[in-house]
Amino acid sequence: MTDTAIPTMPTAPLAGSLAPARRPAAGLIYGLIGVVIFSGSLPVTKIGLNGLDASFLSLARAALAGVVALGLLALARPRRPSARDVPGLAVVALGAVIGFPLLSALAMRWMPSTHAIVFSGLLPISTAVFGALRGGDRPRAPFWIFSCVGAIAIATYALAPAILAGGFHLAPGDGLMILAIAVCGLAYAEGARLSRHLGGWPVICWALVLSLPLMAPLAWATFPADWRAVPLPAWGALAYVTVFSMLLGFFFWYHGLSLGGTAAVGQVQLLQPFCSFGLAAMLLGEPVGPAVLGTALVVVLCVAGARRAARRG
Repeated sequence: MTDTAIPTMPTAPLAGSLAPARRPAAGLIYGLIGVVIFSGSLPVTKIGLNGLDASFLSLARAALAGVVALGLLALARPRRPSARDVPGLAVVALGAVIGFPLLSALAMRWMPSTHAIVFSGLLPISTAVFGALRGGDRPRAPFWIFSCVGAIAIATYALAPAILAGGFHLAPGDGLMILAIAVCGLAYAEGARLSRHLGGWPVICWALVLSLPLMAPLAWATFPADWRAVPLPAWGALAYVTVFSMLLGFFFWYHGLSLGGTAAVGQVQLLQPFCSFGLAAMLLGEPVGPAVLGTALVVVLCVAGARRAARRG
């Protein structure tokens, strides 16, 4: 597999038999682009829920993206996965294609997008844990310390208002978001492992095609009866999560993980909540106060420390 840039589809890596050489700087750049794309997923999903059912929104994005992925695979003709790759692709499909979109959409029926966004800061820990178990990454102790500090900072930000108010309770959707983060971290790590020999963009495409026979009929069955009454922004949200969240984001993200390592590049996810906060403020008018900026500074320092620790691991 070559290291040709992913966005140029005809010349994108066609996944040769050899894994790509590690290139930490390039991996960080690709990973950061993926994170910026993913940061719009939760705020835009919240917009889509204002007119579309959570189940249809999640199923339709997977089905439509699966059709596009099928066309891309037919056009570019990358290396086909072997029988040994199918279980891993199924994990990617269950976690990234089905699990996270559906669980997070259901969770946001009970919470504002800013509350759900906070949980996305836990993705680096989830990705790193599964990367160590499945991808062979073995970061040193400082990596885990920086990662945990970043996660604790985000958790503190999320829970501080309830604690200051004299209570400690979790919203009904919190459990769904925790489960969503777990399955998404597993899918990210498994996809990074597969991308080392299948290529970055083919991994998500094969996973989408694998899930298409199930997603397409379910999406059709949940299609809104009065589709003309659905607001245009909701259809626009479906288009975004289909093209960007389900496809382009993964093109950059998996290529970045394969170049820079799951543990090191995965820490860029700690920046995702704060990109999402900015989008939530612009698109939904949700407030972002000084606490967000202070937490963001802690998180950025943790990203830098974790990356250095991972490189030395």
